Amino acid sequence: MLLTVDIGNTNILFGLFHKEKIVLEARLASDTKRTKEQYALDIKGICNLKNISLDDVDGAIISSVVPELTNSIKDAIQILTPVSPLVVGPGVKSGLHIKIDNPVQLGADLVAGAVGAIEKFPLPCLVMDLGTATKISVIDKNGAFLGCTISAGVGISLKALSGSAALLPTVNLNLQECPAFGTNTVASMQAGIILGTAAMLDGLCERIEESLGYSVASIVSTGGLAQNITKHCKREVTYEPDLILYGLKAIYYKN
Repeated sequence: MLLTVDIGNTNILFGLFHKEKIVLEARLASDTKRTKEQYALDIKGICNLKNISLDDVDGAIISSVVPELTNSIKDAIQILTPVSPLVVGPGVKSGLHIKIDNPVQLGADLVAGAVGAIEKFPLPCLVMDLGTATKISVIDKNGAFLGCTISAGVGISLKALSGSAALLPTVNLNLQECPAFGTNTVASMQAGIILGTAAMLDGLCERIEESLGYSVASIVSTGGLAQNITKHCKREVTYEPDLILYGLKAIYYKN
């Protein structure tokens, strides 16, 4: 089995592949104060709950945007398995042609997400990643990464709003239907955050296509808050929660 790990600013996403199928997926909080032994116990405990043996792991790959956690997770995997994880970064073959000013600066999560999109969706493609930050990656018909947009994530915006105004509460963002405006504080905040973010994504996609001079063939979303938000977009957006994990799997086998 292949263990894939995406270390983000808020969560660490784990995925275990048996051949082409994900047999286990789990999230842990990103906490730089935790030790490799603590993370090893967490990973082992989750696998035990699912009756999955880590003895069957014969490969591992990590993407990370939190350097302080990279070695802790790498060491935790080495405690539990006989493998030394591959870490996405300079020198690792991704097959992705990166056409930005400084390709080395591109985050490993964006690389993995782009590779996953190329593997699974028609090109050209836009990849929306709604995590700690909200990002849209632009991939052309040849599978080249052209650039991206980065804005404050939904969680950051909501936390800033609730934290800066004493009378504004934290609200639930998982709504099937969201009115365009609210008649109470909670509903008004939900409309502003959910539909405001969805409208921003729709608008950015439109502007990106105008800049490119053509329409994209697919738009895919991933990340912890993607499903709650992108279902309210006017554009057709396909939700793929495991996009980065599939990208990591593809990168692992390229190496």
